[in-house]
Amino acid sequence: MALYETVFLVRQDVSGQAVDELVEQYKAVLGEHGGSVGRTENWGLKTLSYRINKNRKAHFALMDIDAPAAAVQEMERQMRLNEDVLRTLTIRVEEHEDGPSVMKQKRDRDDRRRRERGPREDGDERGERSDRGERGERGDRPDRGDRPERREREFS
Repeated sequence: MALYETVFLVRQDVSGQAVDELVEQYKAVLGEHGGSVGRTENWGLKTLSYRINKNRKAHFALMDIDAPAAAVQEMERQMRLNEDVLRTLTIRVEEHEDGPSVMKQKRDRDDRRRRERGPREDGDERGERSDRGERGERGDRPDRGDRPERREREFS
């Protein structure tokens, strides 16, 4: 049997639980046709680079598959019939990667940086910048000093 990786996108208004149910449904299809699914990852709701069927966001899911070609074709056919699945990509690989995928590693790395960074120097505990000290209560800009005043032009 051949090894495959499949990533598919599900509409943004579908719940995360429904995405997990779709993954289980496709696992069952592969199992019926003599295949198996190794690692599965739900990458969560992400912003798309461009709209797909009027959707700006989508749930991403990854499956590592060990199955014959007929089983993968049947799974892809059922994905095309499902209205909630926006896009799918299946590639054949020589071997499956061990550990989390690159997308999961990126998320873990970003979360670790946020925890290590801590509060900012201007006293904001959330790590966000506060402009209130420079601009005042209403957000007015400080006086620039050496900048000449604007004069109104007279039109005849």
